[in-house]
Amino acid sequence: MNQWLAKAEEDLLVSGIILGVEMASYDTAGFHAQQAAEKALKALLVQHQVDFRHTHEIQELLTLAEAVAVGIQARLAAAEALTPYAVGARYPGPQLPLDKGEATRQVEVARAVVAYVRDLLRPYLDAGPPAG
Repeated sequence: MNQWLAKAEEDLLVSGIILGVEMASYDTAGFHAQQAAEKALKALLVQHQVDFRHTHEIQELLTLAEAVAVGIQARLAAAEALTPYAVGARYPGPQLPLDKGEATRQVEVARAVVAYVRDLLRPYLDAGPPAG
């Protein structure tokens, strides 16, 4: 769980760095925002021993998380808009480049996901590593 959260926070950090630089496209900020949300949700699922398939679909992860965090789907519904940035943003294609304003909004959505999941996991984080 801790490693998943650490990777999510790295992705948030990278997305923030990207937003601080002038670029023609901010697709990579969208990618890292999606990755942060995905990894945070997977941290929650790992902690609660909920199996998940290899996926980048935020909606699917939220659906699985609903069993251990009732209301999470409604609370984080905006995060579903991050899914297209998992793959599409990394390759040339017909999609329009992500501008700085939209990238900033998507990074804020990802920050909200990571913060919410961190709050849900706080009792486990505060407990420290298991004894043994």
